[in-house]
Amino acid sequence: MTPAPWGPLSGPGHAVALDVLLDGPLSRAELSRRLDLSAGSLTRLTKPLLDAGLLVEVDDSPAGSRVGRPSRPLDIVPEAHHFVGVKITGDTAHGVLTTLRAGVVASADTPLDDHSPFAVSDTVARLIGELVTRAPHDVTAVGVALGGHVVDASDVVRAPFLGWTDVPLGDMLRSRTGLPVVVANDVTALTEATHWFGAGHGAATFSLITMGAGVGFGLVAHGRLVTSEDASLGLVSHHPLDPSGPPCFAGHRGCAVAMLTIRSITTQVAVALGREITYDEALDLAQAGDPAARRVVDDAGRALGRLVAAAANFTMPERVVLGGEGVRLADVAREAMRDGLRADRDPLAHDLVIATLSPSFTEWARGAAVIAIQTFVLGT
Repeated sequence: MTPAPWGPLSGPGHAVALDVLLDGPLSRAELSRRLDLSAGSLTRLTKPLLDAGLLVEVDDSPAGSRVGRPSRPLDIVPEAHHFVGVKITGDTAHGVLTTLRAGVVASADTPLDDHSPFAVSDTVARLIGELVTRAPHDVTAVGVALGGHVVDASDVVRAPFLGWTDVPLGDMLRSRTGLPVVVANDVTALTEATHWFGAGHGAATFSLITMGAGVGFGLVAHGRLVTSEDASLGLVSHHPLDPSGPPCFAGHRGCAVAMLTIRSITTQVAVALGREITYDEALDLAQAGDPAARRVVDDAGRALGRLVAAAANFTMPERVVLGGEGVRLADVAREAMRDGLRADRDPLAHDLVIATLSPSFTEWARGAAVIAIQTFVLGT
């Protein structure tokens, strides 16, 4: 049976559902303590959520240990609703089907041979349709993420990897799929997924740094995403890191883009070796001790350490999370990254907790699904 659709929640009911979604199962006593609600108020708030199937009661008492009234904590059923998340890159659309807690049920990719908005919309709509057929019931909503400046959760003002300006992507996909669609910047989406269900969960403040085709930065402070109209412009891209480094496309020497992107690293190693080279091959050569590759990778590692230090010095996070398809750099250039971090960090500052995400594009697509979960389930 198809679950009943949920409308966006507000007020205390929103807070109850969100706490259970992120940390459930939770006892009523724990929810009352967290939200400063009386038992009667909590009962009034949870009844309609239980009636709608948003929350369920579960029995967490060990078998044979029931004495008196059994404990009935509140939880959600992750499989009750499904979402599609799509990450669009310059050459591929990566899609996932997820549960309500962003658990990946299925995944699929499709190449983007034509970058025109109509062709991309048609291709992404087919990918969404393929994933919808793999869901056990109707899909609740779709999230789409891409590298670019997005406004109103629908319109792509600029997407340099696709050559787009002013594309109403949300409307185009809604008309093709008949489903609710929300569009977001990819780093914003990944930050929210990391916050709700990933390495940032439980941290009141954390910074996310991504490396790949570009360099991105996300920040959660006091449990909320820090955002503005300029959040999806990639403002960290040209932060200076190495005055002796190579120039970027805009002429900035040794900025984040020049030091940390896959293209920059592979180009430098390829010039030194006199042949084309892939990113993983460049890192493999560095690990094997090739002098040219080691120099380029260590320079990038030190630059990454300096960027981590800058993020930590300005935002004072509980942890720093590194992600993106280029994140393997943090492992291969670990010592160089530590050198860069120590160079720009007060020696009395606490040791940073640094976590890394998988380099898979599934992480990015899952982030898009989380944006859909937030927007269409909890109204955040």
